[in-house]
Amino acid sequence: MLNQVVLVGRLTREIQINKADTGKKIANITLAVPRSFKNMDGLYDTDFIDCILWDSVATNTSEYCHKGDILGVKGRIQSRIVDQNDTKRNVLEVIAEKVTFLTSNNDKNKKNEK
Repeated sequence: MLNQVVLVGRLTREIQINKADTGKKIANITLAVPRSFKNMDGLYDTDFIDCILWDSVATNTSEYCHKGDILGVKGRIQSRIVDQNDTKRNVLEVIAEKVTFLTSNNDKNKKNEK
C-alpha cells in the first residue's frame, strides 16, 4: 500500500505555531493549489488543501515563509472524524513530512519593489 501526496501551491495565510498536548510544535496551513485544467467556464479552479506541519518542519516553514509564498509539500493523507455540534464528519488533511520553499528571494524582492 502507498499513501503519499505531493502538492505545490501558495500559502493562504501567515503561519502560527501552536503546541499540541504532547508539547510538540504544530502548525496548520492551507495551500491554494490550482487545477491543471479549465472548468466549463474556461477558468482554472483552485483547491484549498489543509496541511499539518510538526516540530522542525513547522518552525522552519513559519520562519522563512509568508502568505502568498509558493511551497512544495510532500506527505501523507490522513482522515479523522470530527464531532461538531453533535454531527460527525470525516476530515481529510495532509501530514507534511517535507516542505520545500519554492519562492526565491528574487521573487520576494520584485514583489516588495512594486
